[in-house]
Amino acid sequence: MNRRELVKAIAAQTEMDTRQVDEMMRGFTDVVTAVVSKGEPVAISGFAKFAKVERGARMGRNPATGESIKIKASKKARITALKGFKDSVMTPSQAPKLAKGVWPPAPAPAAAPTRSRAAAKPAAKTTTKAASKTRPAASATARKTAAKPAARTTTRAKAGARSGR
Repeated sequence: MNRRELVKAIAAQTEMDTRQVDEMMRGFTDVVTAVVSKGEPVAISGFAKFAKVERGARMGRNPATGESIKIKASKKARITALKGFKDSVMTPSQAPKLAKGVWPPAPAPAAAPTRSRAAAKPAAKTTTKAASKTRPAASATARKTAAKPAARTTTRAKAGARSGR
């Protein structure tokens, strides 16, 4: 579900105008982003918690060489699903019920079938049994390529052959 579909679904569920819902969604994302960027967490009970996490500098190890390296401090955005959301996802019977046609969206009314030029033409003639049994001769190039075995080997196979595996 993308943003447009989400706005339409919320508008259908709440019976609000889609423009109002879109403005509300923009306002929500702006406020949450601004508050979290300042370091204050935002928790929506039963849904999710948005937070800015600061990790200090630390020592790590290069797995290829075993050499110790210094990892600099970093900041990350963290979104944590809360218990109510997790429970609803894991057991769909606990999920809120949506109004009919909210999701999946109600199908668009089917348009009346139009007759195109291709449909107006009569069907092609069917072939006879004798004509379908005979096959055209394959070209000389096609026969040559079909007879050749695959000569390519993968890089891994070449390396294994060199090392004596």
